[in-house]
Amino acid sequence: METIQRRILALFMSLMVGLVSVPASAEDALEEQINNRPSAAAMVLDALIARPSLVALTAGGTIVYVFTLPFSALGGNAGEAGRTLVVGPAKSAFMRCLGCTKAQDEWKNRQATIEESNK
Repeated sequence: METIQRRILALFMSLMVGLVSVPASAEDALEEQINNRPSAAAMVLDALIARPSLVALTAGGTIVYVFTLPFSALGGNAGEAGRTLVVGPAKSAFMRCLGCTKAQDEWKNRQATIEESNK
């Protein structure tokens, strides 16, 4: 019985050590993703697949938003619904840099804002 308890304790401790190291790994991966610029393949796939899909999602979101606007207005969240269903996909479709991930685009926009404020 003692052997089983020791094994369970050892398993628990190894899991805890592994979980403690996950946040550091995630930050490193995000930083690496931001610093890498998009490849040509990422740009082509973005232009041929992602952008048309996002344009269709924007159109569909607009239809859903208009259809549900009376209910959203009564619920007091018409603005939030518009941002989620229309503005979010539209920004991703038309304003995000070609081939960039969301994190890369946010970093690029923050850098541009910082540069503008330094002028």
